[in-house]
Amino acid sequence: MTAAVDAAAPGHSYAYKASLIGAAHRFELTEEGLSWRTGRRSGLWRYADIAAIRLSYRPMGMQNRRFRADIHHADGGRIAIMSTSKQTVALMQPQAGYAAFILQLHRQLAVAGGIASLSGGLRPGIYTAIVVALALVGIAMAALLVRALVTGEFAGAVFIVGFSALFGWQIGGFLRCNKPRNYTFGDVPADLLP
Repeated sequence: MTAAVDAAAPGHSYAYKASLIGAAHRFELTEEGLSWRTGRRSGLWRYADIAAIRLSYRPMGMQNRRFRADIHHADGGRIAIMSTSKQTVALMQPQAGYAAFILQLHRQLAVAGGIASLSGGLRPGIYTAIVVALALVGIAMAALLVRALVTGEFAGAVFIVGFSALFGWQIGGFLRCNKPRNYTFGDVPADLLP
């Protein structure tokens, strides 16, 4: 993690495309703060005015290594920075430099004496709702498996076991990375960066 921070020089910039037809979202870390431009909108947020950063893992479509940083301003504004750009309707391309940019932003905030609240993963209420929903789905799948075994539908039982294993593998990584937590400027969660 330290090597990536050192590689990100002052004046570091990052850009990504959130959609096929929209303008690129451009960001630059300057001496004054975080400069951003999205289409015709632009601004400069001083490091002292950045109130919060939330990092999360957001797989989507064909891109299972997609990450997001939500940056909140003291006046209530919010900027989302994604680790991928839209390439086609279904495909997203990972953007080089996302991790270095996010690490450098944290470093700049620490140097500027920023007091931003740093959190990772999903909000606790959303995370709890997902875990409860998955527990209910697990109970239903277990009931279907028992019924398939009791009625002698072994092909159905094999399908349920296979589907459950694949689903558990996919959702397990999502839940592990998005577990709600707080962190410090010097300890950015590595599992929330590509």
